[in-house]
Amino acid sequence: MNWGKSIVIAFILFASFIGALVSVCLRQDISLVADDYYEQELRYQDQLDRIYNTANLVVKPEIRLKDKSLEVEFARFKDITVGSVEIFRPSDQRFDRQFKLDKSSSVIQQFDLSNLPRGMYKVRMRWAMDDNEYFLESMIYR
Repeated sequence: MNWGKSIVIAFILFASFIGALVSVCLRQDISLVADDYYEQELRYQDQLDRIYNTANLVVKPEIRLKDKSLEVEFARFKDITVGSVEIFRPSDQRFDRQFKLDKSSSVIQQFDLSNLPRGMYKVRMRWAMDDNEYFLESMIYR
């Protein structure tokens, strides 16, 4: 075999490799963390204020995973005017869930996670009370 054939074969193999690589890259799902990420970035100072307010709380909410449910324990649920808990899966937005906080007399609220697959999730809790807004984020592994 001479050099000409070797160079042509090497070029064909390289072109095939690049073609396969492009094909695999085009089939990958590229989803954004949030559809409105630019607007969220512009409002980030409000988020920093919420985090600061939460850091100054004497009694903070506790978020924990128990069996197939998420438990949020907070002694001041009855003082909350509005609130929500968001379950956020960074790798696949199809498994994101959102729940409303209930102004109940109970200090523990449970949210069912049995229909979610195993993996890492971020739990984001936002609420308002005493004319201030608060935010707490925690990681859970189900």
